[in-house]
Amino acid sequence: MDVLISGASIAGLTLAHWLARYGFRPTVVERAPALRAGGNGVDVRGQAIAVVERMGILPAVRAAAADVRGMKFVDAADRAVARIGTDEPGAVEIMRGDLVAMLHETADAEYLFGDSIRRLEQDEDGVTVAFERAPDRRFDLVIGADGTHSTVRRLAFGGEERFVRHKGHYFAFADTDASLGENRWVTMFNTPGKMAGIYRSGNHAQAKAYFVFRSAPLTYDHRDVAQHKRLIEEAFANERSWRTGDLLKAALADPDFYFDALGQVHMESWSRGRVGLAGDAAWCASPASGAGAELALVGAYRLAGELAAAGGDHRVAFPRFHDGHRALVRKKQRIGPNVRLIVPRTAGGRWARDTLSRLPVMRALTAMDRLGQAKGPGPLPEYAL
Repeated sequence: MDVLISGASIAGLTLAHWLARYGFRPTVVERAPALRAGGNGVDVRGQAIAVVERMGILPAVRAAAADVRGMKFVDAADRAVARIGTDEPGAVEIMRGDLVAMLHETADAEYLFGDSIRRLEQDEDGVTVAFERAPDRRFDLVIGADGTHSTVRRLAFGGEERFVRHKGHYFAFADTDASLGENRWVTMFNTPGKMAGIYRSGNHAQAKAYFVFRSAPLTYDHRDVAQHKRLIEEAFANERSWRTGDLLKAALADPDFYFDALGQVHMESWSRGRVGLAGDAAWCASPASGAGAELALVGAYRLAGELAAAGGDHRVAFPRFHDGHRALVRKKQRIGPNVRLIVPRTAGGRWARDTLSRLPVMRALTAMDRLGQAKGPGPLPEYAL
């Protein structure tokens, strides 16, 4: 069977790997002209560890670990006022670009870079796909793994306003000078409702600048990077304490600058006929959850496995996939206090956060939260090859 996957994402490449292993013929279409090499740190934990182990890349994933110890909160004079460790036994934090490159190496698929889907027309026997550049083609199934602003979801299910829920914040990240942050720590500085920070991996020379601010929904084009930079520049125009100005200057000069809303995707079904969804396109839990890579890896593995177990019958495989993966998605979409911890609403909230972070009880609660997040809904299913 011929399966078109939209998006050379973590979910899309993992799905391509497993579909090829099961004897399907995957084709991956990606809007970007090449693999997206940038991105932030992502967590591979829980059942996702078993997925990458079965793919044969776990040693490489561990070798490329970001080696970040935790979060450090600083005052305007760059003095550390609190630290929270984020080490999680068994889990691995890795830069998104590194993980995508590894997944691409394992995925035996046809690739259409620099292209996108323009139209979908499905019938009882398959789906006719019109591309922006390539000639029209027929596929047995189409899977959208093309992110929160999914083209496949829009074409097959409707506008994103029906499915994407705004979570009250916007964020941005970009490359910056590593000397601005402490090695192996995420350093954060807060003013009420805002955060500027720097992520410095222990295993990478390049550091990342981060910005988060509270806001009601904004109107903007999610592909207009120049507009995104203006929004961040306006939000932090009067914030020059600490190293905010230096981080902002470096971020605005980065051509790979990334900006989006903290949002979640909620859908009753991840499929319609022969068209399905995976990854953030189907269930984005928001970057604040720290679960995007985990959900993408596990979800793609299960979707491919269910299609193989059903002999390619989407009418059987899609519902089984929904039933099997939905519990983990619901768990990870319960974000908890993460955003309030990183971006206190008021100066009083910042003081309370910093004070509590220095207490042993906060370290114990943080450890318990990580332990609870690490526990999955059950063992990862086995599918016959």
